[in-house]
Parts: sequence; structure tokens; C-alpha cells
Amino acid sequence: MFCKVFFIYFIFSTFKQINYLCSKKVFASAVFGVEASTVTVEVNVDKGVGYHLVGLPDNAIKESNYRIAAALQNNGYRIPGKKITINMAPADLRKEGSAYDLTLAIGILAASNQIQAEDLEDYLIMGELSLDGSLQPIKGALPIAVKAREESFKGFILPSQNAKEAAIVDGLKVYGVDNIMQVIHHFDKGESLEETVINTREEFYKNLDFPEFDFADVKGQESIKRCMEIAAAGGHNIILIGPPGSGKTMLAKRLPSILPPMTLHEALETTKIHSVVGRVKAHAGLMAQRPFRSPHHTISNVALVGGGSYPQPGEISLSHNGVLFLDELPEFKREVLEVMRQPLEDREVTISRAKFTVTYPSSFMLVASMNPSPGGYFNDPDAPVTSSPAEMQRYLSKISGPLLDRIDIHIEVTPVPFEKLSDDRKGESSVDIRKRVTLARELQTQRFSNLENVHYNAQMNTKQIREYCKLDDASLQLLKSAMERLNLSARAYDRILKVARTIADLEGSESVIGNHISEAIQYRSLDREGWLG
Repeated sequence: MFCKVFFIYFIFSTFKQINYLCSKKVFASAVFGVEASTVTVEVNVDKGVGYHLVGLPDNAIKESNYRIAAALQNNGYRIPGKKITINMAPADLRKEGSAYDLTLAIGILAASNQIQAEDLEDYLIMGELSLDGSLQPIKGALPIAVKAREESFKGFILPSQNAKEAAIVDGLKVYGVDNIMQVIHHFDKGESLEETVINTREEFYKNLDFPEFDFADVKGQESIKRCMEIAAAGGHNIILIGPPGSGKTMLAKRLPSILPPMTLHEALETTKIHSVVGRVKAHAGLMAQRPFRSPHHTISNVALVGGGSYPQPGEISLSHNGVLFLDELPEFKREVLEVMRQPLEDREVTISRAKFTVTYPSSFMLVASMNPSPGGYFNDPDAPVTSSPAEMQRYLSKISGPLLDRIDIHIEVTPVPFEKLSDDRKGESSVDIRKRVTLARELQTQRFSNLENVHYNAQMNTKQIREYCKLDDASLQLLKSAMERLNLSARAYDRILKVARTIADLEGSESVIGNHISEAIQYRSLDREGWLG
């Protein structure tokens, strides 16, 4: 009799233990560069006491048990008083950030049998928990969604603030949730979550509205507007030189408004980079406007090109497919400017660490502005502040020759006279200028269709310049005499030809002629004697 009772008790105890102690897998993702890697979160509940989190988590993940405990407690659940072991595989891949809170919480509830979650492994789950169980947005939702589709997950559950961003990816069901209870009820009670559906193309073209800045608001400065149009048409880097208040910053801010509209591919690429650093606006989907970044001159070289212990994109990558504006160029540290030389040439930046290498795209238009002297005025007898020639030379020499080599257009900006400022007539709008720029870009796309890394005139190398910028004898003689008379440096030769090619494209001309050369020569101010030695 005793043996029978003991056997029944043993079976019952073992059944209870098996029913309570088990292991579950939940899936999340880690972002490196602009790509994501799937992370398998294995939660095991066993006899004993303790909470063990392994798999190279950072401090934000290690602290997650406090957030999870409070969130579950405030919603009628709890972390069981058992030994909980959580492994984040692959165990040699560094995980960082608070986006794993929801993953861990659901894994603990499922492993401790507080909820039933039969199809848990069909979903990728991420989100940061608040103490009341509500969810905070995460970074990198778009690259994570791309990876989830590649790995054939049934759905992606994430905070509702990121749902539109992730829903850009076709072929993946995206569920935006506001709190942990929605996820619990979905798995435990079969309550369906609301799927976020976006027509990517419709959303993209709907948001191709115009930026707030328009060239129609700029009074006067017709020659500078023409110069900006040429820069936009050929993708040329440009530097504006002029005294304070002449309108350099105003003109630079309007440059994105005349660049050709982004293609769907460019928009996806740009959104991906901004998603990694959490810069996509809440409840926003695809970025339709070209980015415009204007870092302060105190910026460090890591902040500009990207980096850190666990690399993040810098300003040059955040301005990919858009404009990077460096106001007061000589005020930037020289070493900061020098690190831009390679990305300007290669259109990408590679950051190497001991265990991994990350590459970020950085194809941007550089727009720089500067005063002609430390005081801000040049050869102006009525100027409130004057600078000696030695001071001016020292100021200008902060910009290295190799960096200037990568800037095709230099233009002097003069103050606008009162008559122009007080004129009520509107200038030409950005819409009209953009049409001409887009037509010129289309010509270049056809011309370089057989070349892999060249898409517009500014990207031509010396061999391609010789092929596509052939001059007749008269034009060649004009260029020769101008270079001798104006003491233009050797670096100016190729730049003049590239800019002349763009001017010809804006006019729809197949060949580069004298008029195009003479206009391009005007845009090499800093190569003339008396500016930079």
C-alpha cells in the first residue's frame, strides 16, 4: 500500500515538474552596419533559484530583468522564483540595446508555462518595455524586417511606432503593438493582432511633396542659383565663399529641393541607414526627401565618418543620397576634414575593428561655405573688420589641397543690393529648376549606362573625362589661354572639363564648346592667384 501511494506521488510530482520546467526559443535580431543578424533567445526554467543571462549582452540587456519584472507584475504575471537561464545565440556575437526586453519577457512567460505559445518560433519579436508594460520604439526596424523576410518568418511583432517603417518590406506580416498584454493575448488566447499594411510605391510617391525651402524665396543671386543648378545637375561638390549675411546658408539649404527625386531604391537605402540610428520619424514609413545634414564645426572625426566601439553611421552616411553642408569650412579641425577624403572618392566608408568590419554607404553632395578671411570680409575698404594678407593666407590654408581637389565648383557670393531685397517679384521656383536638372541627369544616366560606378559627371575619372569631354581646337585654345592668364592650377583642368560637360548637358548639347568652357572657368575662384598658394 505504501509503495503504491509513493509511486502515485512520484508520478504526480514528476508530471508537475515536467509541466513547469521547460525550455523555449524566441527570435530577435542584432544590427551591424546596415545589416541585421537573427538572434535566437533560448529561455530555460529549472529547479533552483537565480537569473542567468549569457551570450555577450551589454549593460542595457543585463538590466532588462528589472524592467521585465515590473512590467509583468503590473500586468498580473511574474518572473518565476526558479532558476532561469537565458542564452542569446550565437553566443559570440555582441548584443546591445534595450530592444530585447519584449523578446525576453515572452520567452520567460512561455518557458514557465504562464502562457501557451505554440507558434512562438514563427515570429520575430522585439521591443523595449516600460515599467507599466507599454512599449518604446526600437532602432533598426527596417534592416531587421528585411532579415525576417529573408529567413521566412511568419510575422514581425514590434512597437507600433516602428510598424510603418518595418511594413515597407513586402512579403512579411508586420504587427505593431502598444503593450505587452496584446502580445500575451495573441499567443495565449488566440486574439489576432492588427497587421500594418503599406503600399510602398503609393506611400513613396505620395510623399514626394516639396521641401519647405524653395529657390523662389531667394532675392537676387541669379548667378549663384545658376551655379547651384549646375552642381545639382552633375552631382558636383561646391564651395561658396562670401562675407557674413550674403546668403550662403540660405542657398545651401535649398539645394536638395532641386536635386532629382529619389528613386524607390535610393529611398529604401536611405531609410535603412536612418533606421539603424533611430532617426526615422515615429509612425513614418519610407523617406521620400533627400537628407540634408549640417553638422557643427566642433564635430569629431568619429561623429562625421562614423565609428565608436560598436560602430554607428556618421554624418556622411546619414547624408547618403543627399547633401552634407559644412558651414564655415576653415573652422572645422583639419584632421576632421582629412578623414572625408577617402569617402568622397569611394562613396563609402569602411570602419574596421578587431573582430569585425562594417561598411556604410556615403554617396553625398558636399556643399561647403566659408568667409574669405577671419574677419569675414575681403578687399572691402568699408568693412567693419579687416584682416592682413598673412592672416587671410593662414585662414585659407586650413583647407588642404587634396580636399579642394574633390570640390569641382568654387563660387564667390556677394551681398544682395537693397533694390533686389525690396523687390516683391518671386524668383524661379525649385520645381522649374528641378525639371532641367532631372533632364540633365537622365542624359548622364544613358551616357554611363555601361559603367558600374559612374552615374553622373562628377564621378568621371581622367580616362572618362578624355572620352566624354572632347574639345575642338578653338575651345582647347580658350582653355589654355584662360589657365595661363588666370594662373589656374593643374588641379583645375579636369574640374573645368567636368563642369563644362554638365553645362552642355543642361543645354542638351552633345559636344562641349567654348561657351561651356568659359562659364566653367568662372567657377574656380580658389585656384586663382591671390587665394590659395
